[in-house]
Amino acid sequence: MSSQGYQVAISGLGAYIPEKILTNLDLEKMVDTTDEWIQTRTGIRERHIAAKGQSASDLGVRAAEEALRNAKLKPEDLDLIIVATITPDMLFPSTACYIQHKLGAKCGAFDMAAACSGFTYALSVADAFIRSGQYKNILVVGSEVLSGFIDWTDRSTCVLFGDGAGAAVVSRSSDGHGIIATYLGSDGSQADILQLPAGGSMFPPSAETLQNKMHFLKMQGSEVFKVAVRTMELAVREVLKKGNLTVRDIDCLIPHQANMRILQAVAERLEIPIEKIFINVERYGNMSSASTIVAFYEAVKSGKIKKGSKVVLVAFGGGLTWASTLIHW
Repeated sequence: MSSQGYQVAISGLGAYIPEKILTNLDLEKMVDTTDEWIQTRTGIRERHIAAKGQSASDLGVRAAEEALRNAKLKPEDLDLIIVATITPDMLFPSTACYIQHKLGAKCGAFDMAAACSGFTYALSVADAFIRSGQYKNILVVGSEVLSGFIDWTDRSTCVLFGDGAGAAVVSRSSDGHGIIATYLGSDGSQADILQLPAGGSMFPPSAETLQNKMHFLKMQGSEVFKVAVRTMELAVREVLKKGNLTVRDIDCLIPHQANMRILQAVAERLEIPIEKIFINVERYGNMSSASTIVAFYEAVKSGKIKKGSKVVLVAFGGGLTWASTLIHW
């Protein structure tokens, strides 16, 4: 153990995407929009929607099972489960407890809510737990069923979001590969530009909150766009600084998959070639906390990320929150 503690690596990745696909052409029949309008402004062609009765823990446990298989670990080897979600099975108990039970694990479990930055936030917590020597193997899951919290008559938001889950097993490591640095940021003064207003103690469920559609996601799109681009650039630069690297050292950037125009703007500000950025937003839309981990999983599986690659995960979400992780794969 060095003065910085144990090395931390991702030992297994998994993902699960619901079968049902909702295309832009399907949305044309539901709201006043067009495939061309959606693709031009967002880059999204389709998104996946959970089946009726499928919860965040149902999606998350499928991703977790694959991550454990890839890590060659059993559920009983886990010391902790952290689930990032803003669409939990219930306000309580935590979705992590449901996943712990469904996996058959015997360890602590809790949820984290940092919206679209959730997985990257949870990864930093897992990194700190293992680096300190307290735990050896932690399961980190990002799982969302956003379709249940979208107003399908609001064309400004319903075209953007989809459902899915991704998972990573984070373990003690000794081969020099793994997480190099993490960075977290937030600005609560701008909480109102991206939120789900009702259902908590500020606006408990009532006939009034239901009537006013306060249980659906609300977003000020143009404001979110501006802050997303600025803070994701900042988060990438800050985590590289902590790792004594530069933008030129990045082999693959995995950004939160919110909107193609945001990704292009971030690429321009960082002066990073778009070919170095992994993008799958056209197939899934914005899956909130699941977006970054599913993109990471697909980048590894497709060979875009190879052993030795320097990878940066970066995300932005409601809160406002932003976060990044620098990894030597």
